[in-house]
Amino acid sequence: MIIPVVTIDGPSGAGKGTVSRAVAMQLGWGYLDSGAIYRSLAIATAQQGVDVKNVAAVVKAAQDMLLEFECAAELIVKLDGINITSELAAETTGNTASIIAAYPEVRAVLLQKQRDFRKAPGLVADGRDMGTVVFADAEKKVYLTASAEERGKRRYKQLKEKGINANLLQITEEIESRDRRDRERVAAPLKMAEDALHIDSSQLSIEQVIKEVLDWVR
Repeated sequence: MIIPVVTIDGPSGAGKGTVSRAVAMQLGWGYLDSGAIYRSLAIATAQQGVDVKNVAAVVKAAQDMLLEFECAAELIVKLDGINITSELAAETTGNTASIIAAYPEVRAVLLQKQRDFRKAPGLVADGRDMGTVVFADAEKKVYLTASAEERGKRRYKQLKEKGINANLLQITEEIESRDRRDRERVAAPLKMAEDALHIDSSQLSIEQVIKEVLDWVR
């Protein structure tokens, strides 16, 4: 039996996570946040004092990592049995994840872990290369994006609401730098699959994006 997969790819801050979880819940399918896997590895390397420039050491950390996803109202991620959800959104975590995700050796280790999430009745996979690499055979693919300025504003608002001091210009520059690194990396660069539905969420609400994706899938 071929288990259906909906892939939702795109740059950081485009709303992939919120949209993907909502679509998975409405379809009654499983959910994979591939970014959380790489971010969890970034946290693991920090906890172990691993130099992220040492590819072999990062690969070993990836091999040893025990990761659990618990999908409730919000995604709960456990690393070696410990809830690390609150650490996933940190800017340093995201930047480190972007660096280690560029290593082909690391991607090879984590590739099968991602594919193991494909279980009946179906899966909604959120990431940067879900539709181009991990689940290239998926029938329904979405590429969700938004301008760097808009994504910077969203991130700035999130941080301010959490009481975290932030600089809008710095956040936007970091987003642009991460986008450039993701697009130019040798291993599975960020790009839109040829058969994907392109949605620019810059001027759309989350509800509008969710509806468009569900209409496309159904």
